[in-house]
Amino acid sequence: MTYFELFDIPVQLKVDTAALTKTFFQLSRKYHPDFFANGTDEEQAEALDKSALLNKAWKTFQNPDATIKYVLMEKELLEEEEKYELPPAFLMEVMDINEQIMDADNEDVRKNLERTITDLQAEIFEPVIKIVEEYKEGITTKEELLSVKEYYYKKKYLDRIHQQLAGMA
Repeated sequence: MTYFELFDIPVQLKVDTAALTKTFFQLSRKYHPDFFANGTDEEQAEALDKSALLNKAWKTFQNPDATIKYVLMEKELLEEEEKYELPPAFLMEVMDINEQIMDADNEDVRKNLERTITDLQAEIFEPVIKIVEEYKEGITTKEELLSVKEYYYKKKYLDRIHQQLAGMA
């Protein structure tokens, strides 16, 4: 059972978690292991499995990047710990940012770099925003999903750089 099947929603790259909150709490009550304390071993095991799946799904849906990763993995377009090759132009751009981080010796320089990273994140999201927001199972193409995959890896790379910068503060 996929996370989307569990919540009885269509597959999507951007999940409205506010709309799912009620369903999450209903399913939490339905599958809570405490309600199966007097059930058979099989019923208890199934409740525990469904409860664990529900919590994993909820955690994934709370994070837009994790949701994208989950869908791409379900579509077999992304593998755990995959070594994805980013475009050389992007790598050169972030190498420049990394060099600037090494020389970031004051708060103003760090804030400027944070803005640069935020702007770059917006720039890489622009080409895929429509795909992410309007994904339709069976209509969205593999090529479109592969562009979302490239965005995912670029964003992941920028997030690491942003964390490194934040650690300097």
